[in-house]
Amino acid sequence: MTKILTTKTLKSLRFVGIIPARYASSRFPGKPLVDIGGKTMIQRVYEQVLKAITEVYVATDDQRIFDAVLAFGGKAIMTSDQHKSGTDRCYEALTKITSTFDVVINIQGDEPFIKPEQIKTLQKCFDDPETQIATLAKVFTPKDDFDTLNNPNSPKLIINLKNEALYFSRSVIPYIRGTKTEKWISLHPYLKHVGIYAFRADILRELTLLEQSPLEISESLEQLRWLENGYRIKVGFTDIETIGIDTPKDLEKVKIPFLTN
Repeated sequence: MTKILTTKTLKSLRFVGIIPARYASSRFPGKPLVDIGGKTMIQRVYEQVLKAITEVYVATDDQRIFDAVLAFGGKAIMTSDQHKSGTDRCYEALTKITSTFDVVINIQGDEPFIKPEQIKTLQKCFDDPETQIATLAKVFTPKDDFDTLNNPNSPKLIINLKNEALYFSRSVIPYIRGTKTEKWISLHPYLKHVGIYAFRADILRELTLLEQSPLEISESLEQLRWLENGYRIKVGFTDIETIGIDTPKDLEKVKIPFLTN
């Protein structure tokens, strides 16, 4: 594993934002090109990221998405259609960019509500020269009930005293012994994982060479592969609720905010 030896400060680090975008989706084919208030979803995401990072690229395997990004003045890179994860697609895109960057920020292409502040929080994680990977977490509030906490589609995480991830799970962690579940959320600061990542460029390359791990396969969470192989994941905190769009029904819920702004 590569040991981080860089002494670069945050101000001198070069960041690039890469947005993986596939046309094929079992739940929502063509999702990146759907219209949200007169702009495609991928344009909405791109413009939000551009508020925090000056260099942004869409990494796609589809000519329609590639052409749409160029049409609104964005930058796009064609990548293989064989990638199994957005992480792999990000790395291929990075190898095709002629400029050199220290840190790659991987932003999901189905979150048009991503905020610049969230991206800047990720960037700040690299003030620590030992940071290899960074991600975000949001504390569940007392207003959330146990059903919200227990939702397997909303991964949870636990951290150590250095704000590094110890584990991610679709189950509720930690388990509070001897207490009714409805009281758990008022007794412990449960953390919801916000699925945005940043990687040192050399670490990103190493991650793409790893085989799937037992915990990753069990939970279907790619980040467990990294933890099982000894990589450290720094966790930044956000109080902003992200809204991903996985289905056409999700899209209907988000159209109104854009149309009224």
